[in-house]
Amino acid sequence: MAYTVIDKSTDYFNSVLYTGNGGTQNITGVGHQVDWTWIKHRGDTEGHGLFDVVRGALYRLQSSGTTVSSSQSGTVTAFGSDGFSIGNNAEVNANTASYVSWNWKAGTSFSNDASSTSVGSIDSSGSVSTTSGFSIIKWSGANATSTVAHGLGVAPKVLLVKSLANTTTWMVQHTGIGNAKEIYLNNNSASGNSTAWNSTSPTTTVFTVTGGAGDGVNHSGDYIAYCFAEVKGFSKFGSYIGNANANGAFVYTGFKPAWILIKSTGAGESWQILDNKRSTFNPADDILMADLTNAESTVSGRATDFVSNGFKFRGTEGGTNTTATYIYMAFAESPFVNSSGIPTTAR
Repeated sequence: MAYTVIDKSTDYFNSVLYTGNGGTQNITGVGHQVDWTWIKHRGDTEGHGLFDVVRGALYRLQSSGTTVSSSQSGTVTAFGSDGFSIGNNAEVNANTASYVSWNWKAGTSFSNDASSTSVGSIDSSGSVSTTSGFSIIKWSGANATSTVAHGLGVAPKVLLVKSLANTTTWMVQHTGIGNAKEIYLNNNSASGNSTAWNSTSPTTTVFTVTGGAGDGVNHSGDYIAYCFAEVKGFSKFGSYIGNANANGAFVYTGFKPAWILIKSTGAGESWQILDNKRSTFNPADDILMADLTNAESTVSGRATDFVSNGFKFRGTEGGTNTTATYIYMAFAESPFVNSSGIPTTAR
């Protein structure tokens, strides 16, 4: 059996840098159909803008806040087969400004009528890639414990859930903290005990969400979930313990990383984002933080080597490598070994 089913990672995920022009433009060169794009102004305090095909063009969420999904003029105006189009909104296209976009492909339309299929207890719809283990799933809150079909065919290990109509926090279920806890994408709080998931891990067909006004996953109005299952050689989600040493902890992924999101499970540390396009050589130390609007900064204490089979820390800063437990999400630049048995090169 081949090591991986995805030899060319950019068919499903890619980071693209671009310069704003203050008008309109098409951002191309992504390498795949864009179904979810996450955009950040690198040099200013504009918020992170998250856009997807399920909610539709112009409809923005922000990882750095609890805003509802609302139409924002001049943002992402269309999704394309090799990128997306943008208007003149400064969040995505200020003149001469530098931006990063992180882009995922789902690609296959998905709809589940729970009463007809007997899969899940409430209806869901969205876009799915079973090849890359990614789906975007939308449902209407039932204010009760419910199961929602995710379409992946294997159990997802990470769920990023946001109410579209209410200013509730981003809820994250992550394999690294278990199904009885939650953590919040829009702030630096510690992981905490949770009733949101009914202490139930996702299955190969559904994930579980509970009702109630306080949990932000299934109360009232519509919800969106970005669901991620592991694919060998392409994606990895887990946890590690830092060692507070410049010869830092090593995390095995089975691929050379292209993008990493890291969060301490303790309080006070933000969600760190590293990628291979803003930091083109080791150590990678150009940091953006998912829960903050801060401009990009270079932080030597969070320096990280992207290696052929994982990532290794070269600093001792609290965001990535103190003696704490961390969770992470990682996507590949290239698999450690491709389907023909050829190993990747070091960075």
